[in-house]
Amino acid sequence: MELDEFFVTGEPLIYAGMVSIALVSAAIIFLLTYFKRWKWLWREWLTTVDHKRIGIMYILSALAMLFRGGIDALMMRTQLAFPDMNFLDAQHYDEIFTTHGTIMIFFMAMPFLIGLMNIVVPLQIGARDFAFPYVNALSFWSFFFGALLFNISFVIGGAPDAGWTSYAPLAGAAMSPGPGQNFYLLGLQLSGIGTLATGINLMVTILKMRAPGMTLFKMPIFTWSTLITSFIIVFAFPILTVALALMTIDRIFGSQFFTLTGEGLPMMWANLFWMWGHPEVYIVILPAFGIFSEVIATFARKQLFGYTAMVWSIIVIAGLSFLVWVHHFFTMGAGAFVNSVFSVTTMAIAVPTGVKIFNWLATLYKSKIQTTTAMMWALAFIPSFVIGGVTGVMLGMAAADYQFHNTYFLIAHFHYVLISGTVFASFAGLVYWYPKMFGHKLNERIGKWSFWLFVIGFHVCFLPQYFLGLDGMPRRVFHIVPEWMPLNPISTVGAFGMGIGFAVFVYNIYYSYRHSKRETTGDPWDGRTLEWATPTPVPAYNFAIVPHVDSHDAYWEMKRKDEVIYDETKLEPIHMPNSTGQPFIMMSMLFFASFALVFEWIWLAIAGLTGVLVMMVVRSFDYNDGYYIDVVDIKRTERSARGL
Repeated sequence: MELDEFFVTGEPLIYAGMVSIALVSAAIIFLLTYFKRWKWLWREWLTTVDHKRIGIMYILSALAMLFRGGIDALMMRTQLAFPDMNFLDAQHYDEIFTTHGTIMIFFMAMPFLIGLMNIVVPLQIGARDFAFPYVNALSFWSFFFGALLFNISFVIGGAPDAGWTSYAPLAGAAMSPGPGQNFYLLGLQLSGIGTLATGINLMVTILKMRAPGMTLFKMPIFTWSTLITSFIIVFAFPILTVALALMTIDRIFGSQFFTLTGEGLPMMWANLFWMWGHPEVYIVILPAFGIFSEVIATFARKQLFGYTAMVWSIIVIAGLSFLVWVHHFFTMGAGAFVNSVFSVTTMAIAVPTGVKIFNWLATLYKSKIQTTTAMMWALAFIPSFVIGGVTGVMLGMAAADYQFHNTYFLIAHFHYVLISGTVFASFAGLVYWYPKMFGHKLNERIGKWSFWLFVIGFHVCFLPQYFLGLDGMPRRVFHIVPEWMPLNPISTVGAFGMGIGFAVFVYNIYYSYRHSKRETTGDPWDGRTLEWATPTPVPAYNFAIVPHVDSHDAYWEMKRKDEVIYDETKLEPIHMPNSTGQPFIMMSMLFFASFALVFEWIWLAIAGLTGVLVMMVVRSFDYNDGYYIDVVDIKRTERSARGL
């Protein structure tokens, strides 16, 4: 292979990307070397199995991916701002369009929420760690190296360009030759392994490791949403795993699963993709519902209204999420009966979602609302999500969908649902639990500036797109015509407003690190659930004494009854898992094998997979059962953390 075939050449923007990557990498290496932090990086982060540190790494990765996906979005909106723009050519636009959707769903939304689950769920249920800490580390590095594999495609080999849904036959070897589409298939496959393992791990942790007295219907609502999401992951992700494997075999080994020439079926890809893809929408929305429920209850100073109804609505949504996938291709000729059935199931899913909206409003009713930044994100979510939901019901009508489906009306709908649901929730959750992670609050004044810039920008960006869609502007175009003015430049201005809002949010992290008052209580918001019962910073073992739980607002009840949470007379040695570099090494080998397979270097791929198998054998004979923290060390840690 020639060097100019290996590296992407000829695009000034990509050259700029290469220079940026080289400079940032050099700066990181210089700083780690200058401050002698390599051992610290290996010991504290690369080999950790602590769920809190793993959660922080997920969130940092997700913020980096939000930046990358956001830059892609701004480039697209710049190209679509005015007629006859030549900011991007057609090929580059297709690549940006593909990577934007893929990164935002797979490498931003999911890891952000999984990061919050990692940090919060064991604390909310009174557990000391995940059921399988080693597997949790393996899951993170699987996601991280999958994201890395996908992201290097725009400087090495060429980015995928068949859309984030990668429909066959467009994504097949004949119509998308070269390594680009292989980066998509293997990057998603590698990160998907980690997601599936996380789903199993969370499910076992929640079902088997809850504090004494915490029955299922005494769990916090965020833990409930995580449990149900884990069930969806376990049942949906194998479908994606199989679909990606079949297309990889098609492209690299010449099979014909998705091509008519070999008696395959292109439509099978659409079915498999959306049988995973629609439950995936709820994988990123249900945890968001859980976050908003926690935030609204805390800052309305009230117990969540209709707790049992909220739980059952999550369960019903999860069940229905597997029965609606055909609404993604009403226009592909399945027939009136099939379309009618899936139209009904699509509308039915609005009912339990509506129950949740009314329960949140009832929680807010006659409450003394504290307008913190986290609460503002939650309050902005409700009307924004309702707009997205109502237009979703419009799209759920099969006859109307023939008009709406291939237009910007659909683009506006799913961005209204996913941004107001998932992105608002990610920001709300990060602001809310930030003191528990880092020992200080984010600055409220800067946080509110970030909130207003982002939310106003969001509506200015996507509301005009409903009208552009009704005016006939099709999606997947890279040029606009004068008839679609002036709504397109307005939409572009809104997109840049969101970008500025995100930049202010990142600045707030830096500013707060420098200037915010350090937390001493561990309970800065006067919280309701068990995570606020731990001191800040949270010790490695989370709870010196595992609490006994009587309600789903367990900590609120403990405070109301003046119960003693920490009693030195009841301390016992605590068993903890050892740190290990095996997950990092194993997944780096799988990354190497996947990279080789992208370029169809079969022998190198086999060598990488052999390394992975060797690591599995090493793990099988690893009899290290962890270590105990003795009572003296626990006392010292607790007294220091609690200021005793």
